[in-house]
Amino acid sequence: MKPVTFFGFIFIVLFSAFISKEVDKSNFYKAFSARNEQEIDGMISLLEKEKSSSANLAYQGALYMKKADFVKGANNKIKTFKKGAGILEDEIAKKPSNAEFRFLRLAIQEHAPKILKYNKNQSEDKKVIAEGYKNLDPELKKIIKNYAASSAVIKIDDLP
Repeated sequence: MKPVTFFGFIFIVLFSAFISKEVDKSNFYKAFSARNEQEIDGMISLLEKEKSSSANLAYQGALYMKKADFVKGANNKIKTFKKGAGILEDEIAKKPSNAEFRFLRLAIQEHAPKILKYNKNQSEDKKVIAEGYKNLDPELKKIIKNYAASSAVIKIDDLP
């Protein structure tokens, strides 16, 4: 192998080790809809190992909020939920028109215990989702449409 080719090959291998690809949406949403703490923990762990991005953080926040269902003790449940809410809310504040982040929050708000009072943005989130729906990738459109089929807040008719 020629030295130039060899060093080029080494450069590509090393460079590709530092490039992080985003977590597969279908794997994330499988964990997000799971009723099993191990699947949620596994996805959180995977996300924490990946390069930080806005989507990565929003996903982590949503999963921590879902994880709160499995945590023992009311104080620990609230602490875990608030940790996730803080992360997700920060990402929504940075990207207020991101329909996927709004969808994550809407799905959590719709099922959060009333005592948490985490339900104040449902109509606003529904509006952002409906407005941004046409620009989403087909996989996410399908996920949102499936959710809307059983949602009390957003209906399939709300989506263009």
